[in-house]
Amino acid sequence: MYKIMIVEDDDKIASILQSSLEKYEYEVSRAMDFKDLKQDLLQIKPDLILLDIHLPAYDGFYWCRQFRQETNAPIIFVSARTGEMDQVMAIENGGDDFITKPFHLDVLLAKVKSVLRRAYGEYAVRASEGSGEELSLQGLILHRAKNTLEWKEKRIDLTKNEALLLACLMDRVDQIVSRETLLETLWDDVDFVDDNTLTVNVTRVRKKLEELGIEKAIETIRGQGYRLLMTWAEESSLS
Repeated sequence: MYKIMIVEDDDKIASILQSSLEKYEYEVSRAMDFKDLKQDLLQIKPDLILLDIHLPAYDGFYWCRQFRQETNAPIIFVSARTGEMDQVMAIENGGDDFITKPFHLDVLLAKVKSVLRRAYGEYAVRASEGSGEELSLQGLILHRAKNTLEWKEKRIDLTKNEALLLACLMDRVDQIVSRETLLETLWDDVDFVDDNTLTVNVTRVRKKLEELGIEKAIETIRGQGYRLLMTWAEESSLS
């Protein structure tokens, strides 16, 4: 049974979410102390988090960053904000998906099921088949089970989506990977995914690589997709 943590200060909305999710046999907990949500997170240890943006004291973007220090559990933002920039900020701050209020419960439940399958279910198993839990490329090591990336004795944490995206590019190094392929790798129901979401995730992976000292590794192929280049490895061997 998956554990879901609801971070929503509107009691009516939180109650609707809780009762709906419990009908599908999810174990649901609601955050109550909005001044210390990280403590709630550590106590609940959720498999997935539903997070509002407008919260008392600090907003959802702040808490998403705090949560990412403790967990790689998927985070779905549920917010009345509909602007593209809010959705971009949600992803940039560590979120995995975004749904706007008012929402249809069927759509929200579909997103929950989709994200859980990606993180823990059949799709997560499929992603690790063939090349094992470790994927290595010229000294760059992606630990799929831990969602960590290593390069020259440096290690950084990745979100589940960042790890999936990078694995897809590493499996097809120096080849163009279409946007459609990447979307289907990260989300099994692409009808609910805004195209900007993929762009933001690629930007986040680029930043993680730069933190390790790997510059300009992912090339954007306009109108087609992305390609992981090997020039960074060649430059490293010469230095």
